[in-house]
Amino acid sequence: MRILVINPNTTASMTEKIGHAAAEAASAGTEIVARNPARGPASIQGAEDGEAALPGLFEEIDKAGGFDAIVIACFDDTGLYAARRRTRIPVVGIGEAAYHYAMLVAERFSVVTTLSVSIPVIQENIMRYGLAARCGKVRASDVPVLELERPGSTARETISDEIASALLHDNADAIVLGCAGMADLAADLAARHHVPVVDGVAAAVKLAEGLVTMRLATSQSGTFRRTLSA
Repeated sequence: MRILVINPNTTASMTEKIGHAAAEAASAGTEIVARNPARGPASIQGAEDGEAALPGLFEEIDKAGGFDAIVIACFDDTGLYAARRRTRIPVVGIGEAAYHYAMLVAERFSVVTTLSVSIPVIQENIMRYGLAARCGKVRASDVPVLELERPGSTARETISDEIASALLHDNADAIVLGCAGMADLAADLAARHHVPVVDGVAAAVKLAEGLVTMRLATSQSGTFRRTLSA
């Protein structure tokens, strides 16, 4: 099995981190290839960056060949529905995947993301997926995406503090990390806070493997296309 993991922003160090997390999650025999577009925003923080990332993302999808599934490694699930209309192989967004994994281990989850500008996009996605009743709150840690890539950054501690607040105030018993750049933090934060902490990159890889194994892919029917464009 071959899975293409696309980081829709252009920051190569983040793509490398995402690829490592995806490879760690993958089953034996699954090959992970991680790529990012050559053009687009350096990070995706809010709807405007998401729109700017679409041309480069779609170029990567359109030129992909020989893969069994695609993972879009942006927590905003950037371009997810349109991507599913461009290919017949499964396409999984790390946000949607993370929510479903969280709901399998907890009654309610809260999301800890980067900046507050990302909150409306995430909230809209949760509503669209029909999962709002299971979400305690979408929280911003006020850590810029690229701060996660800076050596010596205090981002881990800041995110940990926000998780502590979520567990105290949101009636949540699981945490979803709201950025692909947080993929390497999940195990440590779960051990610190003694709750499930879900990394969407790993969740999406496992879901993609399952879809391929079960031979399930996006419906290409007109009804499905109309639903996604509504």
